[in-house]
Amino acid sequence: MNTPTTPDMLSTLDVGRHTYHYYSLPKAAQAFGDISRLPVTLKVLLENQLRFADDASVSNDDLQALVDWQKEAKSTREIGYRPARVLMQDFTGVPGVVDLASMRAAVAKLGEDPSRINPLSPVDLVIDHSVMVDKFGNPSAFRDNVAIEMERNRERYEFLRWGQDAFDNFRVVPPGTGICHQVNLEYLGKTVWTKEVDGKTFAFPDTLVGTDSHTTMINGLGVLGWGVGGIEAEAAMLGQPVSMLIPEVVGFKLTGKLREGITATDLVLTVTQMLRERGVVGKFVEFYGDGLQDLPVADRATIANMSPEYGATCGFFPVDDETLKYLRLTGRDDDQVALVEAYCKDQGLWREPGAEPIFSDTLQLDMGDVEASLAGPKRPQDRVALSDMKRTFETLLNGDNKDLSSTEKGKWLSEGGQTAVGVEKSYEGLDFTGTDSQDVDLNGEAFKLNHGAVVIAAITSCTNTSNPSVMMAAGLLARNARNKGLGTKPWVKTSLAPGSKVVTDYLAAGGVQDDLDALGFNLVGYGCTTCIGNSGPLLEPIEKAIEQGDLTVASVLSGNRNFEGRVHPLTKTNWLASPPLVVAYALAGNVRLDLTQEPLGIGSDGKPVYLQDIWPSQAEIAEAVEKVNTNMFRKEYAEVFDGDDVWQSIDVPQSEVYQWSDQSTYIQHPPFFEGMGRTPAPVEDVHGARILAMFGDSVTTDHISPAGAIKPDSPAGRYLQERGVKPVDFNSYGSRRGNHEVMMRGTFANVRIKNEMLDGVEGGFTRHVPSGEQMAIYDAAMKYQEENTPLVIIAGKEYGTGSSRDWAAKGTRLLGVRAVLAESYERIHRSNLIGMGVVPLQFPNGENRETLGITGDETISIDGLTALTPGGRVNVTIASDKGEKKIEALCRIDTANELEYYRHGGILHYVLRKMIGSA
Repeated sequence: MNTPTTPDMLSTLDVGRHTYHYYSLPKAAQAFGDISRLPVTLKVLLENQLRFADDASVSNDDLQALVDWQKEAKSTREIGYRPARVLMQDFTGVPGVVDLASMRAAVAKLGEDPSRINPLSPVDLVIDHSVMVDKFGNPSAFRDNVAIEMERNRERYEFLRWGQDAFDNFRVVPPGTGICHQVNLEYLGKTVWTKEVDGKTFAFPDTLVGTDSHTTMINGLGVLGWGVGGIEAEAAMLGQPVSMLIPEVVGFKLTGKLREGITATDLVLTVTQMLRERGVVGKFVEFYGDGLQDLPVADRATIANMSPEYGATCGFFPVDDETLKYLRLTGRDDDQVALVEAYCKDQGLWREPGAEPIFSDTLQLDMGDVEASLAGPKRPQDRVALSDMKRTFETLLNGDNKDLSSTEKGKWLSEGGQTAVGVEKSYEGLDFTGTDSQDVDLNGEAFKLNHGAVVIAAITSCTNTSNPSVMMAAGLLARNARNKGLGTKPWVKTSLAPGSKVVTDYLAAGGVQDDLDALGFNLVGYGCTTCIGNSGPLLEPIEKAIEQGDLTVASVLSGNRNFEGRVHPLTKTNWLASPPLVVAYALAGNVRLDLTQEPLGIGSDGKPVYLQDIWPSQAEIAEAVEKVNTNMFRKEYAEVFDGDDVWQSIDVPQSEVYQWSDQSTYIQHPPFFEGMGRTPAPVEDVHGARILAMFGDSVTTDHISPAGAIKPDSPAGRYLQERGVKPVDFNSYGSRRGNHEVMMRGTFANVRIKNEMLDGVEGGFTRHVPSGEQMAIYDAAMKYQEENTPLVIIAGKEYGTGSSRDWAAKGTRLLGVRAVLAESYERIHRSNLIGMGVVPLQFPNGENRETLGITGDETISIDGLTALTPGGRVNVTIASDKGEKKIEALCRIDTANELEYYRHGGILHYVLRKMIGSA
């Protein structure tokens, strides 16, 4: 807390038996101007600036700029934002703790006290990204998967247990508890935070940054938070402000109500499509309108969760009665709920009916217009109406395959279109593809696998498993399907991975867990599974048929991410859908059906069963949701940090500085601080750089950052096998994020990435210039390092879209890349590149790799890095045997703080030097 730079900004608030001190926004309005129509998100930022005002890091000009934002609904002012806390998941959290441990080692090497390296803000790390769907479709799947998880990840968990003991302000939620965003929503989030300072209790908005882009889910609870790179989060936990320009705020007005049969998932896919089309990258989105009065927090959280998918920094919902209702339901105590109501009303953070804040831009949606939808096949913003799914998939196959009309399907059914195993097991269905079908024998049952086959149906991910209405709808649909005699097709890998243990409590209380189990949706774990590529292997006969027939098959998941190569290497099309639709497609077995018109299968009475026959009514769903009660939340979160016996039995080494082991293939001492002095070396221009790879538009951090399975013949696979790790024990890239040797070998190694330097080649390959030899990108990078050749990456629009993956930047730096030259950037990845000392450059308007005729054979020189200013320009020379081309590129180091980080070689170098007093 700082002393405010303007007098009389402090006030007190009596709530019940408690007195709270706080920095008053009404008093700030008296000093700086009316803020009644300022968006609530900017009021939260204003309070943050007011609380940390010190005439140095925060000045009166910063406060005035936030108030004056209303004049033009935009600003060019840079501010330093200090969130109350930091949230991590284990994929991004392990490398964060590795960096902290490495910083301690560096500080000790410089002769300073390593215990000075500690989080200064509260940090919660939830282990939720490590469980994989190895076992499924049986009652022991959860127990077996947890046992496998603990065995696979013991080294990582030992390291996290060390960190939990070694660092202050650092808590770990053990595996098998839930997804970090749902734990945050149901337990960690407070809406209004408190802190004891000099014997006084201060109240202020609950704010955070997280190392997962879906940190925005907490926006549904009126908590301002968003995802940042692990690098930036580490700086925030070490006391550095998050440097940001005061954002534009787009208002999204919601009116009306959802129709019968329409889910919150359908709503969020519609919102995602609308906002992505409007263009909100780098902007705040704030929802308003009287439609919010009937939109529960669970639905709001579903919308807020997918902020990264529509490109916004956050998707915020102001506090109102629905917020209080959710806080009570989830077991927050009465004093906390009373504080939230009193504080938000006093500060003008409460949503008032009819409120019309000033926004940079607005959109409006009548929720009554939303229709049943999915999104895919490879981008979450590409919404497809349920009725258009069949046509969309046929278009993907270029219309070359047989497309039977509804009339033909009816004729097929009337003629007894079922397999020899009986009507109740109509596995074969329609042979949509003729000669492309593959015969499969699985556990003694024969069927054909076709294009469009649903080989994965997963109820997974934080987006939807936080929402009782869609989860109960899935259970009720499963019950109705069983009553009709329908079953899941045998080629479908089914799984249920809820976001918290509360979900299984209420599914059991609602009497629908048994129905889900009967269709193969047994509990497989509490965590991010299929949505992040932890889908596990398909059954061997299925994988073999897909590969032999080169079949274009599908996954259907209730997640938020479906980028190429993410869910499973063999599922070329991946479709986001509501949990009940996931169940429906498991029953249908193929996405080449119009489920609004055509049957899911044949019932036990020999008649076709349609989706509308088994879809539960809103009244049925509402009755089931009434089973959710406060005691469930209190029971499951009573010992949230304890873990099971296996977790508690892990040996924890006691030391301030971590004892690295050369034998570990999970945790290695990264080289980021090797040779680091107390002062930074001068910045140098880049001359004679080679192009490591050249990419098109929308290359995501899923393409760049190692994720999913490790191929045995890849550089990372070879590295592990050289150290005695068998392919069966590779685990995933995500689980090995604490080992830079694995991660740098997997950077740009996605099986679907397309390097335009090569013709018709998919995967992490490039051409080494000037030899012309094709090789893995990692191998080429190492060859260039031996030749002392700096590297650059060339890319198109929206470079780095996707999750807040720090290794997309870390791996880029370790491969020797000095700069990226792209047409535009995703916010987090741009920041992460700077945080690792890689300069992001932007082509001038109208120019790109195509207009300049770049082939990848050129050398690149960059002049002007030594005299950079925020938002400045540098001269880029592109030379080839045909001559030289010069452009003036925009340097996307946007703020003074970012420039300081770059000059120090990265944000962690800057923070470390500052903590020991040399920066």
